[in-house]
Amino acid sequence: VYSVGDIKSEVSIQSISKVFTMALVMDESGVESIENNMGVDATGQVFNSIVAVEQHKGAEMNALVNPGAIAATSMVKGDNYDGIWNKILDKYSDFAGRKLTVLEDVYQSEAATNQRNRAIASLMSAYGHIKTDPMRATDIYTRQCSVGVNAKDLAQMAATLANAGKNPVSGQQVMKADNVPETLAVMATAGLYDDSGKWLYKTGLPAKSGVGGGIIAVAPGKFGIAVISPPLDAAGNSVRAQKAIADISNALGGNP
Repeated sequence: VYSVGDIKSEVSIQSISKVFTMALVMDESGVESIENNMGVDATGQVFNSIVAVEQHKGAEMNALVNPGAIAATSMVKGDNYDGIWNKILDKYSDFAGRKLTVLEDVYQSEAATNQRNRAIASLMSAYGHIKTDPMRATDIYTRQCSVGVNAKDLAQMAATLANAGKNPVSGQQVMKADNVPETLAVMATAGLYDDSGKWLYKTGLPAKSGVGGGIIAVAPGKFGIAVISPPLDAAGNSVRAQKAIADISNALGGNP
């Protein structure tokens, strides 16, 4: 583990969480479950677009934009809310190599202002992509976005993806190695919101950003890297994280 700066302060994981819920669903139900339910294509729309849902009736999405992400959360198997939530949090913790917790103030704030996501979930349910209670799925999704992480947590999560699903620090096989390529493919095409194409063009790295200010990136077979720096650009991606990851990856030959 190589680190510079503050690796202890936590931010909310936000949309980076989508990657690991998608991985959980792939492990439980196969990679086809993601492709067949919400799709794996970049939408060409903003991450919380209702137009994108309407355009193809909830298909032709991906699990890294809100409609697909809420649908993916609804696909996690479990008998009740607590069972599903604990499974998700345990999976995140296994990737990070430590027990993660929710930043309750962030969760309470977002739960009080997530009307648009509730509308999106209802629409995805109407088109048959959410087969459980859409409001439960939305609340679990809101909670998962509120999990607290630091830069080291995120880097270890990225490094686990770089290491064929095996956490390189704990030695635990966190996800099926066979499902890692598909996970990285969706990250490559849809990981940085509207600027995913620009990012891939410049770095070649599958990556995922969150509006908490974090970005993870994966150089398969080489390393995972994460940066937290909250100031965002117009697309919702950390300005400094993009610059730092690109520079470090280029210096290390990370572009696959």
